[in-house]
Parts: sequence; structure tokens; C-alpha cells
Amino acid sequence: MIDTKFNLAPTMIGSMPHKDPVAACALLNRYLPEFPAWPQLPNLAFAEDMTVQFSEGFPGMTVQGENARVNHGPSFDAQMERLYTAYLANNPDAFPISPDHAAGLFALLDLKKMSPSGVKGQVTGPLSFGVMLKDEKKQSILHDDVLSDAAAKLLRLKATWEEKQLRRVSKNTIIFVDEPVMTSYGSAFFTISREKVKSLLDEVLGGITGVKGIHCCGNTDWSVLLDTSAQVISFDTYNFAGSLALYPAEVRRLLGAGGAIAWGVVPNTEDALLKETTSSLKDRLEEAMAPFTRQGISFKQLKEQALLTPSCGLAGLSEDASERVLELLADLSARMRGRS
Repeated sequence: MIDTKFNLAPTMIGSMPHKDPVAACALLNRYLPEFPAWPQLPNLAFAEDMTVQFSEGFPGMTVQGENARVNHGPSFDAQMERLYTAYLANNPDAFPISPDHAAGLFALLDLKKMSPSGVKGQVTGPLSFGVMLKDEKKQSILHDDVLSDAAAKLLRLKATWEEKQLRRVSKNTIIFVDEPVMTSYGSAFFTISREKVKSLLDEVLGGITGVKGIHCCGNTDWSVLLDTSAQVISFDTYNFAGSLALYPAEVRRLLGAGGAIAWGVVPNTEDALLKETTSSLKDRLEEAMAPFTRQGISFKQLKEQALLTPSCGLAGLSEDASERVLELLADLSARMRGRS
């Protein structure tokens, strides 16, 4: 499934607190030279908000100030036809991501003297996109079958286009589909069926030809995400270490097929960072892995088929604290790789 043995290489989830994309990318290249990622910069502009960032070209999309909405105006049908025409032709170039929506992506593409093993990107998942984006009636578009299907097809094109750009950095690409809203799956707030969740996710994942993953930064029913075509499952190990261990058979199947786990063991809050060291995080990671080794999965396999990440994005931190996260991440990776 995945040719690369990640061997606990460090990478990151997505967002950074910086407003200077060049500075953010330099930092990531310094600490994550093996698998750098492009930084989302929501503090730079509203256009970098995780919903708006991938919304360009969505039918009826309007952004006024810091308010994004879908309106069924007179050009809606024509815009919908344009989207489906591009989708059917597999033409991602019809729906690119512009520099003012992803300054960090273009800054990474411009970096010199890089020789990474691979490069990571991300796209907002169709469920989170659909919950956060609302129509003129203030209803989430996820509950509209037409709009939710269109969202998945747009995001698939965005992921394909992004992957194409990242291959300028490395032929080995990793794209995570970010789904924070899956923490509400099964609640009264989130009544979408398992079948629709899987269908929408697999639609987006189908546009990724390199390594494809799903990230959820909280507790969820991991059996749903493990039932998709994702090859990497990324989870907040720091706060929810036991959540994935509830699904040993599904995890075993993922690893047996060559998939991987991204262990988000470095915290993304300043209070938690003050309490942690490389040693304490190593202990925490080993504790998180222990239930799987007790189930017969070898530590060697867990180590080879693993990435290390922060627990989630870093946009809520100070710039100094975000650098501390990356420093801990790199140090922890080096320490764990030395363990047999």
C-alpha cells in the first residue's frame, strides 16, 4: 500500500501561527527536512481559514469580510455545470488554489536547497467543509445532498491539483484529509449516516494518487475512518491515546495492508508544552503503543509504519511555542528511532 517505511519520521498537521509564509516554511524545513509540510496561515488572512482556503470556485460561494456563504444566485447552475465538467474530465487545473488562499504552499514551492524524502500537504475534508459552510438559509451544506456531493468533488479536484504542485518538491507526496468535525460523529449534532460519511471521504481520497491519510484531532468512531481508502490514520495521541486502541482488528488490517499511523503525541497548547520534555513524550508514546503490542503487533512494525506529528494544528500558539513543538517533535523522532 505504501512503499516508504516512515520509521517515525516527523511531519506536521497544517496550521502555523505565522503571518510570514517564508519564515514559517524555513522553520518547517529546518526541523522537518525529511517530510516538510506546507503551512496554513489563518492568522495571515481569512482566505486561509480551513473552509475558505479550499472554496474557490465552489458554486454560489461568496465571501464578504469574514463571512463565507453559499447563495443560489442566477449563475449557480452554470457554476455547478462548470464544476461537474471539470470533475468528469479530471481537470484539476480548472480549480487551482491561489496564492492569496495558501501563501504557505507557494512559499514552500519556492524554497531552495531542499532534498526531502517526501512532502506533506492537506485539504479540508468534505464533512468539516460541509458543516462549517452554510447556505443563505444558514443551513450547513452537508445536509443538502446536491451541495455535499459538489463539495466532495471540488475538494477532490483541489487535492489532485495540490498533489501535482507538491511533486515539484518530491515525487513522494502525502495528503491528509482533515476532518475535525468527525469528533461529533454519532451525536445529535451530527446525524449523517456512516454510508454517506464513507462515500464523501472516499470521493476526496480518490483524487490522491500518492499516500492518502485522514486526520481527526479528537475522539471518534475510528472504525468509520479505518473503513475508507485512507492509508494513514492521524490522531491526537496526546489527549486521546486510548481512542484508537479500541479498534485493534481494524488497525491490524490497516498495518497489514501496509498502512501507517501518524501519532500526534506533541501537544499544541502552551500550558501542556511547559510540562513536557522529550523523555516525557517518549514515555507517553510508548504507553500509547503498548495496547497494540499486547495485541500482537510488533513494536518494529509500529515504528516502521508510523509518522510523528503534533496533536493538531499550531495556529493557536505563539511563534516561539510553535518552534518548541517542532523541536520536541524532531528530538522525539531521533530518540525513538534509536530504540530497538
